[in-house]
Amino acid sequence: MLDTTLLATVAAVVREGSFERAARTLHITPSAVSQRIRLAEERVGTVLVVRGLPCTPTEAGARLCRHADTVALLESDLRRDMPILRNDGAAAPAATIRIAINADSMATWFVDAMQAFCADSTTLLDVTLDDQDKTSEWLRRGQVLAAITSLAKAVQGCRSRKLGVLRYCATASPAFVERWFANGVNAESLARAPSLVFDRNDRLQEQWVRRVTRKDMVLPAHRLPSSQAFIDGALAGIGWGMNPLALVQDHLAAGRLVELVPERRLDVPLYWQVAKLPLPELARLSQCVQLAAGQALVG
Repeated sequence: MLDTTLLATVAAVVREGSFERAARTLHITPSAVSQRIRLAEERVGTVLVVRGLPCTPTEAGARLCRHADTVALLESDLRRDMPILRNDGAAAPAATIRIAINADSMATWFVDAMQAFCADSTTLLDVTLDDQDKTSEWLRRGQVLAAITSLAKAVQGCRSRKLGVLRYCATASPAFVERWFANGVNAESLARAPSLVFDRNDRLQEQWVRRVTRKDMVLPAHRLPSSQAFIDGALAGIGWGMNPLALVQDHLAAGRLVELVPERRLDVPLYWQVAKLPLPELARLSQCVQLAAGQALVG
């Protein structure tokens, strides 16, 4: 089995994205990082890191990174429970929990969960943003220990718990509605009016249109990979988009934004999927996530 030094080096390169940044984090030279990565790859008999800008893990590398994170968390627990280990003179690597979540959860409520967790922990959180329909793939590939996802069925090796639903509404500026929907919100006007999408995986706008028109449609769209940019784009009259109600309710109340179809909203169920590992810090993070979600999401 690989020793913890090699594991930590692989994880550092993947986390930092380059040999140079990993070297600074580990307080060694880039040459030493390269030697450790080469040695790790020789021992497992396969490539672990794809060299580039940034460096990315292979499937095997991702699994080793997850293992490295697990080992660091276990050692962190030991150091906390056994004071003698805190004074052994060895520099302990920072324990990190990698998570994949959707951008709108980050923009609306997840920071509250992070705040509660970090108030009594030195464990670092490494958060990756992806569509809620895709975050479970990060779990399947072994790249994260937990994810917020729209998938209810537990990924192999994980537990799944429903958090609640994130409520969305289709919004646009009054001027945009007057320009594009003067004759009403229907299949014809929606086929012409520019929409806003987060990225190529974002299907919320299409789901809402399907519910309203009962048709599958390809929508003209601007891509804006930011929850705040969605709101700013709608306020600026660039397009219409599905925004979390929690982020736009003040704009709706003030009349700066309007709903395309009043009270025709879309609820997206969210689940917390977490690896079945006996890690106290992971269990405590789960408690913080479930508490914050219970206060922010619709039950």
